[in-house]
Amino acid sequence: MAPSQAATITLAVSSQPTLSPALPPVVRLPKMLCQSKSCGSCFDGPKPGCNNNTCGLPPANTVTRTATGGEVAQDVVSVQSTNGKNPGQVVSVPKFLFTCGSTFLLEGLASGVKGMAGLGRTKISMSSQFAAAFSFHRKFAVCLSSSSSSNGVVFFGDGPYAFLPNNIDISQSLIYTPLILNPVSTAPAYFEGEPSADYFIGVKGIKINGKAVQLNNTLLSINKEGHGGTKISTVTPYTVMETSIYRAVVNAFIKAISQIPRVPAVAPFSACFKAKSFGSTRVGPAVPQIDLVLQSKDVIWTIFGANSMVQVSNDVLCLGFVDGGLEPTTSIVIGGYQIEHNLLQFDLATSRLGFTSSLLFRQTTCSNFNFTSTA
Repeated sequence: MAPSQAATITLAVSSQPTLSPALPPVVRLPKMLCQSKSCGSCFDGPKPGCNNNTCGLPPANTVTRTATGGEVAQDVVSVQSTNGKNPGQVVSVPKFLFTCGSTFLLEGLASGVKGMAGLGRTKISMSSQFAAAFSFHRKFAVCLSSSSSSNGVVFFGDGPYAFLPNNIDISQSLIYTPLILNPVSTAPAYFEGEPSADYFIGVKGIKINGKAVQLNNTLLSINKEGHGGTKISTVTPYTVMETSIYRAVVNAFIKAISQIPRVPAVAPFSACFKAKSFGSTRVGPAVPQIDLVLQSKDVIWTIFGANSMVQVSNDVLCLGFVDGGLEPTTSIVIGGYQIEHNLLQFDLATSRLGFTSSLLFRQTTCSNFNFTSTA
């Protein structure tokens, strides 16, 4: 067996099985294993690649939305365990399944990245395999940092999710909304009849400063072709909205701060302002809050200034939403910037999302998990 190798990978909550074009696996799975329950819906025939007669599954880069032919492979994966408060010993999954593809799929990923960690709604996603290997519920939580110099954290399994300085257990203050299954795949490549591996939630409306934004509500639902609705993505940098939704939200936001001087737009944003015109709060620039109204008027995901305004220069702040065009597959894609320092728990067993809104309100951040001390 080859020695273990550390690998930097891109986290993709909406991705299909974990992709590793760059690391040599220990063993490829023969085609007869395609019929096993662990392989899920992998029923394709032999494919050319590393070996013949292997279980075919198309690996994809969900950042660039490119895909190619590939095969299922198997290796040992090791991760650090935790009791939710302190780091524990390193544990391993001896027969971890992933897809093996061409190295061109690494294009568009950050420098040094060797693959993508797929946490989507599939039987062989990283989260599903960890749940089976360590006998815990199919549940994981993601907390993204806002800085490349400080780590965020991913928890596989249930809470506690404790953060410094006071070991606050964030799992006790989650707000819940149903996860919605899109019956039509939204992946760059997929098999006919395959449902989406993405995590959709039921956004029913949007408010700015407490006032409802007038939207075409039809776009907020998933139609029979799998189009529409709202999903969460860690590989989309900023929230992307269908054009009519985007314009309505941006115009309502501009109206709410009409006294603030505008400055020329900075791509990919259209609404930019003088940074010094805004005050500062614990949760970022003092701007109108943006509320995503979920299954009822009382269940709201609030986006504060730290997650809505992007500092594009010392002098300029822009509203961090992007126009997704007139006919996108998904009407609203909640991007990585909007979920920084928000803890999101994906519970596949009960099909619900737990969320916190900004942890800055609780005087902590996603970087404040205790990564070093076992005391």
